[in-house]
Amino acid sequence: MRNKQRRHHTKEFKEEAVKLVSEQGYAISEAARNLGINPNLLGRWKREMDMSRSAYSGSVSRVNMQAELKHLRKENKRLKLDAKY
Repeated sequence: MRNKQRRHHTKEFKEEAVKLVSEQGYAISEAARNLGINPNLLGRWKREMDMSRSAYSGSVSRVNMQAELKHLRKENKRLKLDAKY
């Protein structure tokens, strides 16, 4: 039985491979075949990158929502004070 050595791919290679599918319109199987990698591996890279992008965008929107909430609370407090006088 042969021992296969694992190949390690750089982050840049993974990003470019996923771009072939996401931006260039290649099928995962076609892109993987051209790059000499397993289609399941490319599919996993794509899912991981999609998840990390959505997690990042979610955290950005959470920061925006917190800032908006702080602003609205401040404005609400000011309006309540104005209504008393």
